Amino acid sequence: MAFRITKAVVPAAGLGTRFLPATKAMPKEMLPVVDKPAIQYVVEEAVAAGLTDVLMITGRNKNALENHFDRMTELEATLEQKGDTDRLKKVEFSNDLADMHYVRQGDPRGLGHAVLRSKMHVGREPFAVLLGDDLIDSRDVLLSRMIEEQNNRNASVIALMEVDPASTHMYGIATVEKTGTPDVVKITGLVEKPAAGEALSNYAIIGRYVLQPDVFDVLEHTAPGKGNEIQLTDALQTMASENIAGGVYGVVFRGRRYDTGDRVDYIKAIVQLAVERDDLGPELRPWLKQFSADLD
Repeated sequence: MAFRITKAVVPAAGLGTRFLPATKAMPKEMLPVVDKPAIQYVVEEAVAAGLTDVLMITGRNKNALENHFDRMTELEATLEQKGDTDRLKKVEFSNDLADMHYVRQGDPRGLGHAVLRSKMHVGREPFAVLLGDDLIDSRDVLLSRMIEEQNNRNASVIALMEVDPASTHMYGIATVEKTGTPDVVKITGLVEKPAAGEALSNYAIIGRYVLQPDVFDVLEHTAPGKGNEIQLTDALQTMASENIAGGVYGVVFRGRRYDTGDRVDYIKAIVQLAVERDDLGPELRPWLKQFSADLD
């Protein structure tokens, strides 16, 4: 039976230790990417794909996430009094972006555990999981394509991207076999962050999943794995190898992805997005060219 997917789960309970001290008192998901927090890009992507019910899995000191997607009446009143309608629209935009819900993860026991915390909210229907470290360019189609394939195949679907073989130890890696669809593969095996040189492919899992609700049953019986955490990758490996709920397929993404989980890649993401904006690019591009020339 096909369901219209409306629910998105966004795990956001991580401590963001790679960005300390900036993330000592501010959630890493609130770090600005140009002039919007990273988490807003993720929620906008979900909404653009037709997902209107968003559950965030949060933790301690994450109140700023809830505040961002709520009204700030004093700020709105001040902007209205000043006649600053452009900034007022930007502030108000996030208020009603989606139907937002929040649940705490408690102990940080891994991505699989975070997803399992959404079980009561999601119920027995397919749902999407979006990780905040991966930003997908709004001009490129990924999530809606994954939802389409999930509906067609009645199976779980994950996003894959080909990466440099030297970087496979940084990702969950999939072994695959071709299907009759060029951008879709069937997953035959998954391993979380294999040792350098031991990966069987360069198909890396990136932070988008469209999952059958059966994943909750599997996660409840998944033992801690890499890092002594409950890994979503391990649960999906079980579903793939045992063909649970239709097995697992992958949509191979070849568009623009920005990694905000690493400091250097975070800076690159800001620059890449800023230079393509009409309000910033014309001034920023020539400056970057001169700056680059001066480096040489």
